[in-house]
Amino acid sequence: MSYTRRSKDELAARVAQDIPEGATVNLGIGQPTLVANHIPSTREVLLHSENGILGMGPAPAKGEEDYDLINAGKQPVTLLPGGAYFHHADSFAMMRGGHLDICVLGAFQVSATGDLANWHTGEPEAIPAVGGAMDLAIGAKQTWVMMDLLTKQGQSKLVQACTYPLTGIGCVKRVYTDLATLACTPQGLVVIDTVDGLSLQALSELIGLPLSS
Repeated sequence: MSYTRRSKDELAARVAQDIPEGATVNLGIGQPTLVANHIPSTREVLLHSENGILGMGPAPAKGEEDYDLINAGKQPVTLLPGGAYFHHADSFAMMRGGHLDICVLGAFQVSATGDLANWHTGEPEAIPAVGGAMDLAIGAKQTWVMMDLLTKQGQSKLVQACTYPLTGIGCVKRVYTDLATLACTPQGLVVIDTVDGLSLQALSELIGLPLSS
């Protein structure tokens, strides 16, 4: 069976495709920040950053970076007309108060029923870094995860039950990966789409869990 994985930009574009007009969205550190570059300019979406920005635009052109204007991952960003800066505490009040429609986060593991583990692998030498992930995962109306489906060792990051310390329980609604897009439901994983050439059976074997479509 022959199939091609989505590149990081293709995956970001796939996430951006599903963000509706008028949504207020937080993009987590790492891969999710790429989503900002793929939201059509004709679609009004308010991008939020937990360090105190609302109305972020795409990454600046090379040579036009302003390092006083950065996202939570310390990457230079742009500010769209009408964008605003505010105190960190106000930003977390937005996150905790249910004012975000969607947050897009990375993950180490996601369970079939939507439990999220993305702040610590439990390894003794690993440096835990929860940041605002718990606030986002529980505070946003929808939590989406964007990640590679498999680890470097070839193990699925989608699991029956998370073995890493949890960030949130039952909070993930959708998982976007380099091979497929899936929904987490109380009944398990539902496949929304796969890359060309990857069958439902082959995807189920990669993940090691039953899937429905």
